[in-house]
Parts: sequence; structure tokens; C-alpha cells
Amino acid sequence: MVSAHLDRYREIGETLARHGLGVLIGASGMERWIPFHRGLLRQIRRDKPYSTAEHVRLALEELGPAFIKLGQLLSTRPDLLPPAYLTELARLQDSIAPVPTQVIEHLVEQELGAPPDSIFASFDLVPLASASIGQAHAATLLDGTEVVVKVRRPGAVEQIEVDLEILQNLAAQASRRWEEAADYDLTGLADEFARTLRAELDYLAEGRNAERFADNFAGNDGIHIPQVFWETTTSRILTLERIRGLKVSDLPALDAGGIDRPALAARAAEVAAQMIFDDGFFHADPHPGNLFIEPDGRIGLIDFGMVGVVDSELREQLGILLLALTRKDPHRIAAALARFAVARVPVNLTALTADMVPIVDLYQGRPLTEVPVGRLIREVLAVMRRRHLQLPREFSLLLKMVVMTEGMGVQLDPNFHLGEVLGPYAQRLVANRFSPAAVAQHLAEAGFDALELATRLPEQLRRLQGMIDAGGPEVHLRAADLEPLVARLEAMMQRVVVGMLAAAFVRGVGELIAADPERRQSWEVPLLGIGVGTA
Repeated sequence: MVSAHLDRYREIGETLARHGLGVLIGASGMERWIPFHRGLLRQIRRDKPYSTAEHVRLALEELGPAFIKLGQLLSTRPDLLPPAYLTELARLQDSIAPVPTQVIEHLVEQELGAPPDSIFASFDLVPLASASIGQAHAATLLDGTEVVVKVRRPGAVEQIEVDLEILQNLAAQASRRWEEAADYDLTGLADEFARTLRAELDYLAEGRNAERFADNFAGNDGIHIPQVFWETTTSRILTLERIRGLKVSDLPALDAGGIDRPALAARAAEVAAQMIFDDGFFHADPHPGNLFIEPDGRIGLIDFGMVGVVDSELREQLGILLLALTRKDPHRIAAALARFAVARVPVNLTALTADMVPIVDLYQGRPLTEVPVGRLIREVLAVMRRRHLQLPREFSLLLKMVVMTEGMGVQLDPNFHLGEVLGPYAQRLVANRFSPAAVAQHLAEAGFDALELATRLPEQLRRLQGMIDAGGPEVHLRAADLEPLVARLEAMMQRVVVGMLAAAFVRGVGELIAADPERRQSWEVPLLGIGVGTA
């Protein structure tokens, strides 16, 4: 498909060259499409020369929607990029000239079956905001409800699909050609980005996200999620209740409106904590432009295109990490990070533990509730970046949300401590991990694995003995070939240890029950689960 998009390849290469980013041209193999690119390496001049990070931002802005979104997504990945690039990419502007009014009128009629003035009591053809993927228009429903109508630009999907295909191809090229990229899964990152961006293009998905948040916060008067009006919503048009209020970053306006800023900071943190620990579904882009403060102090939240999910596996990993942080144990912290990090080579746990020691010293002697969470996260991510350890997407989005929430809280209230809000949730998560039901589940899993091992091992050993007796083929093993086997053996040994602990655990519980029969009822179901698992 390269030949079909040759002009776009050239445009990308020439843009990178114009901004002095020749290293990216060479790494991705684009020099073959712009053979005279060295003549294009002319820096854009100004009184103070642009930094490389600024050139990257400017190049992405010039290249359009897919590249702007790529930069915005990379701005959330401190495990991949140093702070200077994160700061610059966070400034990416996605604002371009609006679509002509007659095009918007035609698109609305095409999608909804009638012109705007027949469906809405009013429809302002001058957009509130205009971006590369879509633009937002103020409107009023026939019953007088104020709404915002998001309209996707014609041709946006087609252009983005071309660019996504190119980006995935360039990532594959760079993985083979660029030595510095060898430690990162560039093709995996490109595939992940493509899935994320395609989801954002579907306004039906964004509407479903908004409704899920509304359901999650149905009993919370401190947050306002806009209603979705499905009668005037399609994959290309989204109609939402209009949220009005002050910008959360406009401190003088908040003070003039009598808003209690410390209480607002605490409420925003409570919202974030509920999303992470209770709902397992969080807003992944809570920047100030997406939050409005209503006159009564209620938080209005908009823009639900980018979300994250905390599934049971991630919740388990988060619990292990929080437990390690609570104990201020560098080895446990390093082991928790190594467990869920993505790496091309085995993690050096000894070196990673040594890296954690000075980080633990930052909050030694202080309870977790008083720890500067943002600083702690940044220090840990700096180590992961130096060690070429990559985070799963959902975890990186979660950390970004936590850091942004703390930054907003400190801006609203200099005495704000995010740990005071997150602490009880984190303690509950850790406690749940060691609840009787959770212990029963882990022991049941250990019992089934042990049973499988016990039934299969004798047959496997007999087959191996038969091959040796018959003078079977010579076997050559490399260290890398043994890693999966070693990993499985380690897991099995861990479960054997769990089984031994289970025996002591059950015996101890039995003694407690014998001493206090009233405790028997609360332990009957968990103990039954343990019995099934270890039978």
C-alpha cells in the first residue's frame, strides 16, 4: 500500500526534514521517498531557536489530526518520553478553520433526516470550537433544552485511516532499523494508538461512555455528567446537554463566585478515586478544559472520548504496588513494577531495587497519606524510562489522571494532599486483596493447578524416560528458551508455598473457631472455597 499513499509519505518526510528531525526519517526508512531530504533541513528561524521538542510539536501540528492525537497520547506516557517532550506535547493545539456552514447543514440533514432548523429550535452554525476531527455547535432542542452538538468533519475518518496505516508501517520499519527503539514495542504502541483513535472517531461510543459515567455517579450530587440525546445522535453527530460554568483553572473567577476551593479540590479527588477504585472506569483526559464549575460548586465533566478501564488484573497489580509502597519496601516495589511492566529483556530486579531506594527515602518516616503522589509517580516513571520498561496503556492513563488530579488540587488549594483522599481507597483495596473470599479464590486456583500438575507430571516423566532410553534426538537449549519453563516452575512453586501456608491458615482459623463458635458463620463460605480448591 506504500505506492497508494506515496504523496502522503513524501509530505510526512518533508515536514520532518523541515523541522530538523532527520533522525526520524532515517529510523523509519523514509529517505527513499525524499532522496534529497538533506536539502530540506532548514530550521524555522526566530529570535530564540526552537528546541527539538518544540520542533516535534510543530511538525505534528502541521501533519494533522492523526499526528496531533499521537502527540497528545504520547504526552501521557512519561515511561516513554522525558519531561521536556511531555511538556511540549501537552501544548499541542487542535484548532483549525471551521467547516463551511452549508457543509454542516448538509451533514446534519444527511445524518438526522432533516435540516437543522427542523430538528432544533435553534442551531448556531458558528461553532463553539473547531478541531481537526470535529467541531461543536451550540443548539436548543424543540423543548427548550440547551445542548452542544458535536459534528465530525467530512473526510476525517478517511484521512486518519490513511495516516494510521502509514504510522503502523513506519513503526514496523523503525523497529527493524532503529537500535534505540529495540527496547520498545513500537508496533504494539502503533496498534494500540490505532485502536484508541478509532474509538474516539465513533460518537456513539463516546455517548455510551457518558451514560456509563452518569450511571456510576447517579447518587453523587457533586458531579454533573451531561445527558445524551440519542434521537439526535449518530456515529458522526453527538448531542449532549450543555454544561455551563467557570473554568476550574480560573482562580479569581472561582473566588469571585464564592466557590470553596479546598472543598472543590477534595471533591475532584474523590471523583477520581471513585472512578479508579470503585467503578474501574475513569476519564483519561481530565484537563482543565474538560471541567466546569457550576455556581453551586458542582463539577461538570465533558469530553468522554478517551477513557480507561481498571479490570480485575490491573486492580490486583495496583493492590500489590500500593501494599509495597505502604511498607516502604524497595524490593517489593521493584518486584511489583517488574510484574506488570512490558520489557523486551528480563528485568534486572537487583538494579531496579537499587533504583527504588532513593525514591523510598523521599517519603521515609511519612504516612502514605502525606506523600506527594505526583512527585513519587514521576520519580518511579523516570526509573522505568531509564530501564526501558514500558507501562501497559491503561496503567499509564491511570497514572496520568492521578498526576493531573493532584496538580489541579494543589492549584486550587496549596495545602491539598491527594494521598489523604486516595489513602482510604488504597487501604480498602489492599484489605480486599487479603479478605477471606480473596484468599479462598487464590487457594482454589492453587489447588486446581496442583491437581493438574500431579496428574500430568508422571506421564510427562515417563515419555521423557522413553525418549532417553531410545536414544532420542540431541537437544540444544538457549537461556531464552528456558525462560517460559522457568517462569512456569516459579509460578508452580509459589502455589506450592501458598498451599503450605493454606494448611497453617486453615489450622489457625479452625483453632479460632473452636475457641469462639460465633465466628464460624462468617468463615463457612470462604473455608468451603478453600476446601474445594485444595481437595
